Amino acid sequence: MKILVSAICTIVMSILPAVVFCGEPTPLKEFKIPASRWAPGSFGTVSGERLVIEVPEQAKAAMNCAGTEIDLVPFRGQSLCFTIRGRAWNVSTPRDSWNGIKFMLYYRDADGQEYWHHPSHLKGTFDWREISFSCAISPTAEKGSLKLGLQDSSGKVEFDLASLRVYTLFPLVNRDYRVSYPERVASMPPLRGVMSPHSFTDDDLETLSRWNVKLIRAQITRDWGKADTDRDLAEYDRWLDGKLDHLEEVFGKARKYGILFVIDLHSPPGGREKGGDMYMFYDKKYADHFIEVWKRIARRFRGNPSVWAYDLVNEPVQTRPAPWDYWNLQRMAAEAVRAIDPDTPIIIESNEWDSPVAFRYLSPLAMDNIIYQVHMYHPGQFTHQLVGNNFGEQGTVRLVRYPGQMGGEFWDKEMIRKRLLAVRDFQLRHNARIYVGEFSAVVWAPGAADYLRDCIDIFEEYGWDWSYHAFREWSGWSLEHEGEPGKPLRPSADNDRKRVMLEAFRKNRGN
Repeated sequence: MKILVSAICTIVMSILPAVVFCGEPTPLKEFKIPASRWAPGSFGTVSGERLVIEVPEQAKAAMNCAGTEIDLVPFRGQSLCFTIRGRAWNVSTPRDSWNGIKFMLYYRDADGQEYWHHPSHLKGTFDWREISFSCAISPTAEKGSLKLGLQDSSGKVEFDLASLRVYTLFPLVNRDYRVSYPERVASMPPLRGVMSPHSFTDDDLETLSRWNVKLIRAQITRDWGKADTDRDLAEYDRWLDGKLDHLEEVFGKARKYGILFVIDLHSPPGGREKGGDMYMFYDKKYADHFIEVWKRIARRFRGNPSVWAYDLVNEPVQTRPAPWDYWNLQRMAAEAVRAIDPDTPIIIESNEWDSPVAFRYLSPLAMDNIIYQVHMYHPGQFTHQLVGNNFGEQGTVRLVRYPGQMGGEFWDKEMIRKRLLAVRDFQLRHNARIYVGEFSAVVWAPGAADYLRDCIDIFEEYGWDWSYHAFREWSGWSLEHEGEPGKPLRPSADNDRKRVMLEAFRKNRGN
């Protein structure tokens, strides 16, 4: 019966894409892996269907995992979700949040690119629970390696191998749909700007005007990086109303500068789980409220000449089956907005934190005047090195230079182009307007100016709109600061990153 329901859902979605997510996906039979196929590793034991890995403190530095090989060829270009049940005892805190308890798919595709997919923030002690992650499979993937265990951690973890499930999460629909845009949008040259927390002073706007900025992605945000927030919907609405009041005032001030805005709902109702998944994908109360919030925003700002587009949700993350999945919930909100405001473009984001790789399984909506957004922070080892204790320890000189070798690959302009290939393919296949809502590199990253220049060259070549992350947010992303990790950053009136960006913003003069 489950197989029949899944098949019917897929057929219906391909014919009538305006349906909601339909039933629980059926696990793929091809991924039934017998316990005998797992190599347990130095600290692992397999007993029946249970894998136990116990790592002493003195051996924690390595990756101590059981492993098995899987064939990815049948799943090229698809989205997969991996789930398994596990429990843990006293797993120590790793240096990097993506280490600790490990449930990971690794592979290198035929183009030489390497991929690591896994959940993060898994440590400590907990009873049986489901652990999951989702990923896009490269169109040239071949063999992959699935890992279970610990990395950079001591302690004990147990997995129920019989509970391992692999699903295809998102059916590919509207594959031949080509987006059309009204003349006002279609004829508009690429817009170049910044993103920023949406609290703008007259000095902010005047500075951006001098920089020739034409677009601001205005973040409606709070508690960034925190989990389990925005559950009290009455309090959430009071906070949001205050933010919208301020934004309306800013629009009035900015009009004389000719600056346009993206309204970016950075903090949606319900917030996020620890690993990043949004609660509204799994709880109807928050899903319904998300749609109501966008109805309110559309009623308030329809016809406002300062609004370039509505950005429905920032960096969606869905790692397991959900009744209101990331794609359909954005579709439902877009339809609700379009019923109120037929003219303002609507922005849709991809899964996996709006990753370019997730464009491999992003389907276009069967709607026109939709802009598709991507964020570019690849490779993270470069862009986020020593940010929040990621990719190294604060205060430790372990900086990675661009261009250069990172994660087994040589990163240069052509590698950036490769990482953006799925977005470019989506643009050409669907006639989609593409907006790079965020891209950046931390101020102390060696070669950051070259990285920004190479990204912008590609965006300009493809005709994409873009906004730099970020203007007067955290000084670590600031064009007006410079310095070294672990030390207070100092104001900087002139630096190579700022020169690159100011030169790029000058292209707006012809708009």
